[in-house]
Amino acid sequence: MGLLKEFKEFLEEYKVMGIAVGIVMGLATVALVNSLVSSIIMPIITPFIPGGAWQEATLALGPIVLKWGAFLGAVINFVIIAFVVFLIAKKFMREEKVTKK
Repeated sequence: MGLLKEFKEFLEEYKVMGIAVGIVMGLATVALVNSLVSSIIMPIITPFIPGGAWQEATLALGPIVLKWGAFLGAVINFVIIAFVVFLIAKKFMREEKVTKK
């Protein structure tokens, strides 16, 4: 029983369940944001992209081909997720900013 007790204490001490819930919620948020960007935001931007297919939009510089359409989608995903994390951190941490004297 000693090993099971130690394992239970480990789970409680490092709040493993809370971390697991956070990871699952984070993965769900990423899937939701990916869908938002792919299904809502990028179709609005698509008419402004030459060729019309945002995931396939490329820029050829001689032998170098840059796939900037997919990169733009990833940047928008990142910005939205980073903003959501910022809002969550601001709401739950509520730390006062340190001011210089």
